Amino acid sequence: MRTTRGLLIAATASALLLAGCSSAGTTDSARDISEVTAGLIDDSDSAEGVQGGTISYAPFSGVSTLDPVRQDGGSTGGSQMAAIYDLLVRYDSASDEYVPQLAAGLEPNDDASVWTLALRDGVTFSDGAPVDAESVRWSVERYLTNRGTHAQLWSSAVERIDVVDPLTARIVLTKPWPQFPALLAAGPGMIVAPSSMATGTFRPIGAGPFTVADFQPGTALTLAARDDYWGGAPPLDTLRFPVITSEDGRLDALRNGDIDAAYMRSPDVVADALNTEDAGYLYNANMGAVLAVNQRPGRAAADPLVRRAIVAAVDPDLFDDRANKGKGMPESAMFGQWSRWGPTETAGYDPNLARQLLADAKAGGYDGTLTYVGLNAAYAQSHALAIQSMLEAVGFTVELDFKPSMADLIAALYAKHDFDIGESGFNVADEAPYVRLFSNLHSGSSSNVLGVESPEADRLLDRLQTADGDEARQSALDELQSWVNAEAPFAALGATKNLVAWRGVTDVVPSADGIMLFGDAARTEG
Repeated sequence: MRTTRGLLIAATASALLLAGCSSAGTTDSARDISEVTAGLIDDSDSAEGVQGGTISYAPFSGVSTLDPVRQDGGSTGGSQMAAIYDLLVRYDSASDEYVPQLAAGLEPNDDASVWTLALRDGVTFSDGAPVDAESVRWSVERYLTNRGTHAQLWSSAVERIDVVDPLTARIVLTKPWPQFPALLAAGPGMIVAPSSMATGTFRPIGAGPFTVADFQPGTALTLAARDDYWGGAPPLDTLRFPVITSEDGRLDALRNGDIDAAYMRSPDVVADALNTEDAGYLYNANMGAVLAVNQRPGRAAADPLVRRAIVAAVDPDLFDDRANKGKGMPESAMFGQWSRWGPTETAGYDPNLARQLLADAKAGGYDGTLTYVGLNAAYAQSHALAIQSMLEAVGFTVELDFKPSMADLIAALYAKHDFDIGESGFNVADEAPYVRLFSNLHSGSSSNVLGVESPEADRLLDRLQTADGDEARQSALDELQSWVNAEAPFAALGATKNLVAWRGVTDVVPSADGIMLFGDAARTEG
C-alpha cells in the first residue's frame, strides 16, 4: 500500500480535533449520526490494494466541460479536475494543515504577505512539457482572465506572481493572509498546461495522475492512468465518473456494486448511508443551506424591516422537519455547536418580532408580497413550501416561481437577480472560512447573490482575512455575526453533512471542500 505524498507546510491554523473520526459502525445496527462529525470513517488502511482495474465514482454532479475554471469544488467537478490537473497543495484534515501536493513546498514570510512556492524538479504535464514557475503563472493568469470561481478573491488578495527561477515563484499579496494556501487547494491551484490552448481550442492537458480517455457530457467521464505521473503511476488503470443524478440512485448503485464510490449531501440520504456504509469521508459545511434575501434597490428586502422580518419568521428546526425529514443540522447561527467557530450568538426564530416588523413595513407602504425562486423538482418544492408556510404564518404573501432547470435558476439568482428570496448555500469550511464568506458577502464579489454592499461588512471580512491565529479569527467571526444579526442579509437554515462513501477501495485522499484525490487509490478486490 502506498503512502500519502508531501511534506507539511508551516502551520497556518491550529490543530483540528477530529472528535468525529469515530467508527462508522456496521450494517447490523444503526448508530447515532450526531456522533459522526467529520473525517475519515473506518478507512481500512490495512486493506491491500491491487494493481489495475477501474474505480467508478459517482460525483454529486457531472461536468459539462473539462476546463477547471468554474468547477473546482467537491460538489461541482473538483475531483474530476484534480485528477486531470492536480492541486498545488491539498488540505489534510487530520493535521489541519495545507500540505504540498504538486508543489514541493509553500512558505510565508514573517507576516504572511509574501509566499514562496517551490516546485518539484522533473515534473511534467501529460504532453511532456515541464511544470515550471512560468507555466504556473500562465495557468493562474488564464484562470483570472476566464473569471474562475475564485478569480475576484485572487485579484483582491494577490498583487503579483514573480518568477524567481524555473522552480520557484514568489506570490506577493496585497495584505497579510495566513490562510492563503486555501486558494492553491482550489481552482487557482489546478495547473493547466500552456499547450492546452496551442490550437486555439481548449484541450485538457494537465499535471495530474490521469488523462482523458473518453468524455460524454451528461453520461460519464473516463480517465486513464499516467505512467509518467510525478508521484509514480497510479495503481488503477482507469478512473470513471458516471453521472447519476438521484442521490438515492447513487447510494443504491453503491450498495448493488454498480459503482465503487458515491457523493451524497441530502440529509436523509446521508443519514441512511452513515448507518450502512463502512468507509468514506465526511465533512461539514457551515451555512450549507441558507435563505438568500435579495436586498438590491427596488426589491422588497431593500427595506431592513422586511429583511429582519423574513429572518425572524424562519425556524430552521421546522424547515429541517419538513424539508429534510428531521435528518439535517438546523442552525440559525452562522457557525453551529459542532464548528470550531461556534456557536455564534444570534437572535434566531421569533415570529412575534417578525409580525411586528412586517406591520411596521406595511405601515410604510409595503404590500407584504415576496417572490420565492426555486427549482422545479420535488425536493426543492418541499423546501419552498416549508419556507412559504413560515412566512405566510406571520403575514407575508409568498409567490412561488419554479424554474425548469438548474441553469435557469442560477440565471435568475446570479445573473438577472430576479427574486426576493430563494434557497442557496454558502458552504463555508471551518478550515478557511474567509474564502466562501468573501464570495457571498463582499461587495466586490460577483457571487454575492444577496446584493450586499456594505463598507462595514467589507471591513470585517478584511479583518478576518488578515487575522493570525484562531483567537483573532474567532473575534472577527463573532463581530461579523453581530453585523449579520443587525442587517439580516440572509436567514441561516443550517449546516450540511457531505459524505463520500466507498466500498472495496483504499487510499482515497480527501482535500478541501470535498475534493477527492485518486492518484494513490486502488481496488481491494479483483
